[in-house]
Amino acid sequence: MKGLMGDASDNIPGVPGVGEKTAIKLLKEHGSVEKLYEALDAVSGAKLKEKLVANEEQAKMSKILATIETSAPIEVTLDDLTYNGPNMEEVVEIWKELSFKTLLEKSDFVAEEQETAEMNYQVLEEVDTSILKDQMALHFEMYDEQYHTSELLGIAFSNGEDSYFIQGTKAFQSDAFCAWLEDNEKHKFLSDSKATQAVSRKHGISIQGAEFDLLLAAYIVNQSISSGDVSTLAKEFGNFNVWTDESVYGKGAKKSTPELEKLAEHAARKAQAIWQLKPTLEEKLKENEQYELYKDLELPLASILGTMESDGVKVDKQILVEMGHDLEVKLQSIEQDIFALAGEKFNINSPKQLGVILFEKIGLTPIKKTKTGYSTAADVLEKLAGEHEIIEQILLYRQLGKLNSTYIEGLLKEIHEKDGKIHTRYQQALTSTGRLSSINPNLQNIPVRLEEGRKIRKAFVPSQPDWVMFAADYSQIELRVLAHMSEDKNLVEAFINDLDIHTKTAMDVFHVDAENVTSDMRRAAKAVNFGIVYGISDYGLSQSLDITRKEAAIFIEQYLNSFPGVKEYMDDIIREAKQKGFVTTILNRRRYLPEITSSNFNLRSFAERTAMNTPIQGSAADIIKKAMIDMAQRLKDEKMQTKMLLQVHDELIFEAPKEEIALLEKIVPEVMDTAIKLLVPLKVDYAFGASWYETK
Repeated sequence: MKGLMGDASDNIPGVPGVGEKTAIKLLKEHGSVEKLYEALDAVSGAKLKEKLVANEEQAKMSKILATIETSAPIEVTLDDLTYNGPNMEEVVEIWKELSFKTLLEKSDFVAEEQETAEMNYQVLEEVDTSILKDQMALHFEMYDEQYHTSELLGIAFSNGEDSYFIQGTKAFQSDAFCAWLEDNEKHKFLSDSKATQAVSRKHGISIQGAEFDLLLAAYIVNQSISSGDVSTLAKEFGNFNVWTDESVYGKGAKKSTPELEKLAEHAARKAQAIWQLKPTLEEKLKENEQYELYKDLELPLASILGTMESDGVKVDKQILVEMGHDLEVKLQSIEQDIFALAGEKFNINSPKQLGVILFEKIGLTPIKKTKTGYSTAADVLEKLAGEHEIIEQILLYRQLGKLNSTYIEGLLKEIHEKDGKIHTRYQQALTSTGRLSSINPNLQNIPVRLEEGRKIRKAFVPSQPDWVMFAADYSQIELRVLAHMSEDKNLVEAFINDLDIHTKTAMDVFHVDAENVTSDMRRAAKAVNFGIVYGISDYGLSQSLDITRKEAAIFIEQYLNSFPGVKEYMDDIIREAKQKGFVTTILNRRRYLPEITSSNFNLRSFAERTAMNTPIQGSAADIIKKAMIDMAQRLKDEKMQTKMLLQVHDELIFEAPKEEIALLEKIVPEVMDTAIKLLVPLKVDYAFGASWYETK
């Protein structure tokens, strides 16, 4: 059967064009592949016979591939395979090495090991000043990771030998403890410095002397670790056990706060783990030449982000409410237009009902089918755009619907009752490129393609009267980083001479003068410029420009011929990734790429594209992070009231008194331009206005 029909899942080719029914018919008639080929003349159908003749060797090879080899020289007997149960000590060590988190959590052996491991700790009623040493691991135990709103269950301390726990917020009632927190000479080793500082700030305390951040150190050493909780990091880097939060609090609806003794021991174990992990991770950072990235960039940035989160950004609730109302009216109007074009009412949000309308009633050609009917996914509808006016209306309906539910309604839920602000949370130890991620809510992906989406930024306003919003963003930063990394002469010169890079690319690729570059040429050049940064394929470019893959391949080839340094960079970075197993950014941030040597073409190709992109996107992230640190310091040095509120990838948003705008216009580009020195100048665009929207 497999010799004839093949098996795609096992890469067995079989005879092209011969499926299951034909294979069964042939085998019923002839019995085997060999007998079939002995009696080919008896096969009916000229086309089938032609396929069989052309693929005889492949059919016989496919049968061999699919046949289990039974003559292997096996000397082991069944008696030798008697199973007496696993050696759990060895099994657990392997599970730890392979990060089999769920198995470790469920293992009775690990549970016993954890229960029997002794833990020296004391529960305090008040902070005893004698325990506050010059160096201590400090852990704030919270009910969940939403540290801006979560209850502080207690604080644990450890000096490596002795550990302590004090329940709730009692510690903040001690003047000695608060003074110790604010003493820069007392070195604190923290599990998550940003969260710890945010919670302290609620109690009027600004923590100084944050010497170590477990979360950030672990993230820089290996950003692919799935979780930043202390128990995971203890297993990963210390090969020892700390109780998981789930084992202490339960999960989901069953979650509850444990009795004091268990809570205290759980937090104390975490504090002790932080102390134990510090030397291991710092040594690893130094070994990887990443200590400066950790100490000079990520650690000070955590404090700045914590301040930005606590300060929050003012949102005019009424503007959002009115926008939501306007969108509802617009959606109802579009809905009626869609019903009129369809000739009947139906549920627009039901893919099944929409599929029937488009492909059966209206008669459009189906592009893709699903198990339940016709696919009406966005990519399918976009390909059908222009074939019927209902498509454009449906796409608009979906976009505006998502805008209303995800962004208008979503943002309204996140406005803090007391101060009327949104306090987004920046995930500093999440992305594999080093970029910051914003959650609760995500302010980095407010849609800007639709005018309705852009208008959402009108609701983001200064928190004080007579203040304005000021925004500054890097222009084409990733292309400038590419010019720096590739050292391509043409690309470097274009940026040094402040040429329009897309026009310059079109001139080089199409071999025309600037005045002969058409808008289509520039659009194509822009697509390939940004596409190259992401390791674009001929298929990807063909989709974005609506051209054939052959045309796209020629275009990419012409681009690489015009910018030979870029081609050399791409080849070199892939070669380096295969040799080292990772790629690095300007500041030595690493991204490990185990799939770069995979035999699977798709996995390998994705890893190669990632190898090309990560140093560029990651270096751009390094640059704006450095700019944020420099900017915070400059605002402090100038004794300005201006506050840095948001970071949205390549953009920084501030609020400032009007009288400080002239100075901001001078220092913001100055600081951002010089954050990190490149072969080409960094270019910063800026503007100010009554809202974030007006800065655009």
